[in-house]
Amino acid sequence: MVQIGYTMMTEQAGPRDLVDHLVRAEDAGFDFSVTSDHYFPWLRSQGHAPYAWSVLGAAAQATSRIPLMTYVTCPLVRYHPAVVAQKAATMQLLSEGRFRLGLGAGENLNEHVVGGGWPPVDVRHEMLEEAVRIIRALFEGGHVTHHGQHYDVESAKLWDLPDQAPPIGLAVSGEQSCKLAGELADLVIATEPKAGLLDAFDRHGGAGKPRVGQLPVCYDTDRDAAIKRAHSQFRWFGLGWKVNAELPHPDSFESATQFVTEDDVSSSIPCGDDPEAFVEAVRPYAEAGFEEIALVQIGGDTQPEFLDWSAKTLLPSLREAFG
Repeated sequence: MVQIGYTMMTEQAGPRDLVDHLVRAEDAGFDFSVTSDHYFPWLRSQGHAPYAWSVLGAAAQATSRIPLMTYVTCPLVRYHPAVVAQKAATMQLLSEGRFRLGLGAGENLNEHVVGGGWPPVDVRHEMLEEAVRIIRALFEGGHVTHHGQHYDVESAKLWDLPDQAPPIGLAVSGEQSCKLAGELADLVIATEPKAGLLDAFDRHGGAGKPRVGQLPVCYDTDRDAAIKRAHSQFRWFGLGWKVNAELPHPDSFESATQFVTEDDVSSSIPCGDDPEAFVEAVRPYAEAGFEEIALVQIGGDTQPEFLDWSAKTLLPSLREAFG
């Protein structure tokens, strides 16, 4: 059985709208939700970047059933891992056990704002491993003092802890991150339907753990309008994470995607209102072994229409196809 999730994409809607959209997604019948955690949008045309953790706190109070998850938070530069642990524990309490902490090695786009520089990828993975170990130690409830290669923690303690710590997911894109996830994570996160990533995760200790994917889609009754919107707001998606992680500003993504065409976008993102096109876009993830797939509807102001269509048409079609 494949579970279908909804993405609160903070780059394309303001905080009150994001919470309203999630309430609608819960009512529509989505199985779970994920939330991006950005300081900048990818492109200026997206136009938003509220603080994800405030949005999550409000969403926890406005909903009652739907699981919540960061997809993903970077605990390396902008946030210290001890602070991430406190935020995640609080979210687990507010949501009454519905929260999962998705972590990753981040993007320069969001982390450059605090002026700490952007380390090379090998160093970022070292930092991520150390950060996860700090977060897990704090989840255990005692005082934590840590003097490591990248982080210092002085007698930290979480005073409000849930009975069950939030499960930790790690985002993967290659062998090195799969090794970290297999060894340290409770679940794996990926944005590409590559069975090889899941195989590597399993080889390094991830066998039997949940695997969560994500897929952009662009619903509109006018397919041409959907394609134009997807091109305007999401043409960065095809650059791949080796590029996406390094560019520092939305204007950098504008330059890097200046030759991406509408045909390029529509060939990789389902656009329009044919549910079979969306089913076929989800299929590679299901066949690769992803058990949970979160959809990203492109366009903040199109969420109500998308959610209505999802309840009536899309979710029944996906459940018929994938259980």
